[in-house]
Amino acid sequence: MKANRRSGRGRPSPLSPPLPGKERVAADRRDAALELAVAALGFIAGERDELSRFLALTGIDHRSIRTAAEEPGFLGGVLAYIAGNERTLLAFAAHAGVAPEEIEKARIILAGAGWERDTP
Repeated sequence: MKANRRSGRGRPSPLSPPLPGKERVAADRRDAALELAVAALGFIAGERDELSRFLALTGIDHRSIRTAAEEPGFLGGVLAYIAGNERTLLAFAAHAGVAPEEIEKARIILAGAGWERDTP
């Protein structure tokens, strides 16, 4: 996914020192995972049936979804929801222009687990 050029996301803050190699790569991966998860939430919200299913399975009320989105782990849960249904997974992957396995990799990153190339 491409960084949002208008907001400056994806670029280091001019006030913070650049991160060394591995830390920068990890931060870039986390940023990309967050961006994919936000896109997944938008995808769910844009599909009435998908949103109803998501809300029913998570127990979140539609009026409190913004508050829930600020909770740690929520966006990882969004990706877990997407990955939990093959039809939804394939539809979102096509929508986002990513391979389906990238969604699971992003979920793992957001869960805080280490990520390596060979991770499913």
